[in-house]
Amino acid sequence: MDAYALGDGRNRAPGAAVAPASQEEVQAIVRLANEHRIPLWPVGRGKNLGYGGTSTVMPGTVVLDMGRMNRILHVDEKHAYCVVEPGVGFFDLYNYLKDNNIPLWMAVPGNSWGSMIGNALERGIGYTAYGDNVEQLCGMEVVMPDGDLLRTGLGAMDGSKGTYHYKYGYGPSWDQMFVQSNFGIVTKAGIWLQPEPQMSAKVGISLPAFTDIGWAIDKLGDLRRRDVIRHNFVFGNYMHEAAVYSQRSDWYDGEGALPDAISQKIIDKYGMGWWSFRLNVAGGPGMVEAHMKEISDALEPQLDYKLDWTTWKPGDPIEKSARGIPSVTALQIVNWYGGRGGHIGFSPVMPQDGEQALAQATRMKGRFEEYGLDYYTSFTMGRRHINNVNLILYNRDNADMVSRARGLFNTLIEDSAANGYGEYRTHIDFMEPVAKSYDFNNNAQLRFNEKIKQALDPNGVIAPGKYGIGTFREGDAA
Repeated sequence: MDAYALGDGRNRAPGAAVAPASQEEVQAIVRLANEHRIPLWPVGRGKNLGYGGTSTVMPGTVVLDMGRMNRILHVDEKHAYCVVEPGVGFFDLYNYLKDNNIPLWMAVPGNSWGSMIGNALERGIGYTAYGDNVEQLCGMEVVMPDGDLLRTGLGAMDGSKGTYHYKYGYGPSWDQMFVQSNFGIVTKAGIWLQPEPQMSAKVGISLPAFTDIGWAIDKLGDLRRRDVIRHNFVFGNYMHEAAVYSQRSDWYDGEGALPDAISQKIIDKYGMGWWSFRLNVAGGPGMVEAHMKEISDALEPQLDYKLDWTTWKPGDPIEKSARGIPSVTALQIVNWYGGRGGHIGFSPVMPQDGEQALAQATRMKGRFEEYGLDYYTSFTMGRRHINNVNLILYNRDNADMVSRARGLFNTLIEDSAANGYGEYRTHIDFMEPVAKSYDFNNNAQLRFNEKIKQALDPNGVIAPGKYGIGTFREGDAA
């Protein structure tokens, strides 16, 4: 069941679980599922916390847990890629590369104990130049809803030598069909890795005022689009630090959201700003030094301090580098309110525009305060977009707080759709309303997804209801 469920979680409780150890066993299970009309819910390591964990949209669905399929099948140092199964986690590959002195870097998410393939298929991110994890997938092996086996891209040719070098192959490219979908089960994939650079540098930056988000997003967006900043990064508010290193009761025992005066006390205590973020650059020394200067020149005129860069070269302690190092420290945030803590993420996508970002932050902060919950947010910067990740923290033992968290989430779906921002990923409780918020031409995209689902999976055995697809209930878009 969902460890962070909004309620007791029984409304979406799985009926059973099965743990195959091989692709052949996955195929056999899928064939049996078709024979007996039993729905399956595939998971890699089951750590998709904040989005439902291992729980299912349709209650009674059987969890297909691929955690035992945890082999690192190949690491190609020369061409900088690996081939792994769904049960391989970020810690597993990081330790393998480290223990074998392989000079390749990987991008890791904030909470790094999940599946590498699972994270990429959910469009999760890390914070290096290779941090768009879904973009690093190249060559998948997929069990289809009838138990057949498909290889994508150049892997469709028997004996192909380029499966993990070129994504597209010949004819239509189907890899994205298996991302955030229920059209098949990925049992193996190639993942591109970053060759260890000659040098890296990193810096932490704090901004004192709530309104600083306006100018900062515009400056940072320009640097990102020009590839001076070449990685995704989290532009987060003070709660990112406060919820890891303390609990709410350390600061405030009152009702409602944290007052601004208390927020300022937290900021002053930890010596951070209302907003903070970390940047890094990596490559040859000339490029690194040039990008450090360009970033400093762009930001320092708006700051009252000089940027203090930490540089690294091979042979220095790895902690000084901009390499992705797995951690689960960020999970401490669920202890913010005490009790059985939980969190759920609401994450609409926006353009990189400072005026829009300030308006969004103002609107979101007001909504959190309306529902009496503390405003935890970030604006994660991609190449031309922002993922506005808002984490709603709550105590699962407080029924009123859980009810307010649910109410807030539903309100944020409506607000964001009204302002033209769609969520990129969501919790199982909200997959259907988020899917329906993509409403162009009478939900043409959802209707298209349903046609594909019915063609590939007429018995509805693979993850019915995932991302709003395949529940086949009367009255749904179909």
